[in-house]
Amino acid sequence: MDIRQGENTVRVKAGVRRLVAVVGALVAVTGIASGASASADPRPGLEYVNLGDSFSAGSGVSPIIPSQPLPCWQSGANFSHIVAAELGYRLTDVSCGGAKTDDFYRAQYPGTRPQLEALTPTTELVTLMIGGNNNDTFAGAMASCIGAMVLHPGAFDPCRAQYGNSLTAPILTKTYPALVTALHDIHAKSPRARVLIAGYPLLLPASGSCAPQMPIAEGDVGYLRDLQTTLNDAVKRAAEATDSTYVDMAQASEGRDGCKPVGQRLVEPMIFANQPVPVHPNADGERALANQVMAAIGQ
Repeated sequence: MDIRQGENTVRVKAGVRRLVAVVGALVAVTGIASGASASADPRPGLEYVNLGDSFSAGSGVSPIIPSQPLPCWQSGANFSHIVAAELGYRLTDVSCGGAKTDDFYRAQYPGTRPQLEALTPTTELVTLMIGGNNNDTFAGAMASCIGAMVLHPGAFDPCRAQYGNSLTAPILTKTYPALVTALHDIHAKSPRARVLIAGYPLLLPASGSCAPQMPIAEGDVGYLRDLQTTLNDAVKRAAEATDSTYVDMAQASEGRDGCKPVGQRLVEPMIFANQPVPVHPNADGERALANQVMAAIGQ
């Protein structure tokens, strides 16, 4: 490769990174924990805390709560607000767009506190979605696959060919143990609480082209879907390891991914999104999350 070709490659990658940085800050994409198994079942008026990332915050779904820090982009119609309103719970919602498990222990933005500080010994229910932003999983993978398509136009699965298992490896070696630690710490701070951690709704179908809504090569649709399956499996295993309840959103969102038409999809695509935060749940998606969470509470 000559110097000019190398420079062009760098420029393309930089341009793709800038494109996805905007989406990625929103996409990153990206829980719930439970108390001891002997804790009481949730009841009307109970103390309810919601933690997590932009999927948990409902970033992009109107209305945005003006009293919350603006960078968090927390929606008054996210799943936790729906659950609290319908079941009569007293909600404290500290979910925030872009959150990682590290932000459970540190202030994410000026005006925020570590999310775990919202928990008390009297908290009775905790819900969360977290992990998609750890190691830049969602945004980084999307950027990598867009870049691979740009650099190898016409290739069937250039992202898989270039990155192999390297994009999923951090989920197993870093994200999973971070999830286990976070869930253990939630239980420690709120030992009476029932903790529910939700997996992420499916962003992509199992196969087939998703262009132009998701600008990635056809063969890499399944590759990124497999990455998300690996993440959801890590969330599920972390729940099982900590006596928390896993809320499965993959089955509930099958066939309703971001490549489907308006009215059918639960998440918005990157291109032609109907809300300001693409590749995230829309209002129907937050409602579906609320329904699955309430079903889990009732079990």
